[in-house]
Amino acid sequence: MIDFETDVFIVGSGPTGSAAALALATYGIRTHMVTRYRWLSNTPRAHITNQRTMEVLRDLGVDEEVERYGSEWDVMGDTLFATSLAGTEIARIRTWGTGDERFGDYLRGSPCTMLDVPQPYMESVLLRNAAERGAHLSLNTEYLSHEQDNDGVTVKLLDRLSGREYEVRAKYLIGADGARSQIAEEIGLEIEGHQGRANTAYVQFTADLSRYVAHRPSILHWIMSPSASYGEIGMGLLRAIRPWTKWIAGWGYDPAQGEPDFSPEAVIEKIRTLVGDPELEISIDATSTWLVNQAYATTYSVGRVFCGGDAVHRHPPSGGLGSNTCIQDAFNLAWKLAFVLKGDAGAALLDSYTHERMPVGRQIVERANKSRADFGLLNEAIRTEGAADPIAAAVAKLRDPSPEGVKTREAITKALAGKNYEFNAQGVEMNHRYVSAAVIPDCAEEEHWTRDPELFLQPSTRPGAKLPHAWLVNSQGVRTSTLDVIGHGLLTLVTGLGGQAWVKAVEALGHPFLRAVVIGDPGTEDAYGEWAAQRDMDEAGALLVRPDGYIAWRQREAMWNSDDAAAQLGTAIGTILHKGA
Repeated sequence: MIDFETDVFIVGSGPTGSAAALALATYGIRTHMVTRYRWLSNTPRAHITNQRTMEVLRDLGVDEEVERYGSEWDVMGDTLFATSLAGTEIARIRTWGTGDERFGDYLRGSPCTMLDVPQPYMESVLLRNAAERGAHLSLNTEYLSHEQDNDGVTVKLLDRLSGREYEVRAKYLIGADGARSQIAEEIGLEIEGHQGRANTAYVQFTADLSRYVAHRPSILHWIMSPSASYGEIGMGLLRAIRPWTKWIAGWGYDPAQGEPDFSPEAVIEKIRTLVGDPELEISIDATSTWLVNQAYATTYSVGRVFCGGDAVHRHPPSGGLGSNTCIQDAFNLAWKLAFVLKGDAGAALLDSYTHERMPVGRQIVERANKSRADFGLLNEAIRTEGAADPIAAAVAKLRDPSPEGVKTREAITKALAGKNYEFNAQGVEMNHRYVSAAVIPDCAEEEHWTRDPELFLQPSTRPGAKLPHAWLVNSQGVRTSTLDVIGHGLLTLVTGLGGQAWVKAVEALGHPFLRAVVIGDPGTEDAYGEWAAQRDMDEAGALLVRPDGYIAWRQREAMWNSDDAAAQLGTAIGTILHKGA
């Protein structure tokens, strides 16, 4: 018996599932999400929220609410390497774009700053707003299986409270069911790489560490201690969840030696050693272990079933790329499902989800694992193998005035420079270039990167790139971003004051999902000239920008005839949306 029907059924309430539910509900799509748990995440796993994700949340209208739960950009601070939190500092690196050299890059690149938001807070904001906008949620509901056909998907579920099994009929299914995704396995997604290549112990604890941190705010502290030296990172971690009283302590362990000792006595001793305070008062809140994975799916969907988030890219938290990529997967898929379900696009549009997001997933898996390996250079520079007192030996190497000491400090400097690819990788986070049938390229030549594309953002109006941020001025004289005048579930034709032919073309086509934005009109004044400096086309040219902020098509030359403009624009829209497919 089929109990009810919905348009999109989502399994999993993590960042992918909750973001998909929010976006779909915002677009007016009937959505139902289930989780086998009684509530949302109870561990603060993901926390770094990068600029691109904040732009997504801004488009969905929840950025200000998320900001209330986060640690602000400046508090994220430097990343510290030390013998203990109270002990000798080995080095610091300015991170998350807060340093003098990168601060301007981050400010120029986006209207949003970075933020530190532990996963439970993020999920609650996403889910609450999804529900308020019409999405349905079933807690304590376990996914059992599904069957798909030409018309939809039948999902079998278990109510974990009553023991009742029942079925739901949906037009599409999203598997946001995590790194052990049953749905990805059922539809036969090929996963490249391997799982469980390293093991990590985590302890959540409460302790007031203000006296060690408040004067040098940072959410990440790496501790070079013999008590936490196992594994490729070879350091212990102290991570602030809520400055400066809620924390996570982490360290690698050898599974061949058994599970880590999580007895209160052992854990308290470990944390006191990492902090460097033998009298520290500690309250242990939770303990857990997790595996370091290095795997990604080569396709993200089969038929009417789509997977996203950890189901298709599995990697360590290095660089804070995980939940960001999950939320961006959902944002990419949601508008496409909405357009297809409303009849504004053909089903072939959905094929672009894999083509666009799989390269991103592969990139972040490779980058996160490379960032772990890069810790080896710092360890190599500072450690002294076989020393009776490794900490004293490390400090002695650091302060040695001899030529050997000079080499040590040079090696540390070089190793820290490499860590910018983990902690200041604005390009990794923002330089995505989509290649799919939902993008019409207009340049035969490959893009020329003027700076390192992993470290530095390179804004572009090439089709497949995200619309560049530039500050405009609205009718009240308040700054607004170019990203604020596009999106919100619509295709947007962006032109200048000279592009009146494009405005008439949009009116002539009459699509309810299409609007025109004229940069230079009252409300969108290019007062700073920032847009003119970045648009890379004639003022009377045009950009067709997708609901997710990515450029689908560009006409660089001026167009003065509205009939010709309507013909070109209509053809481009039909191609991108696969109308009639």
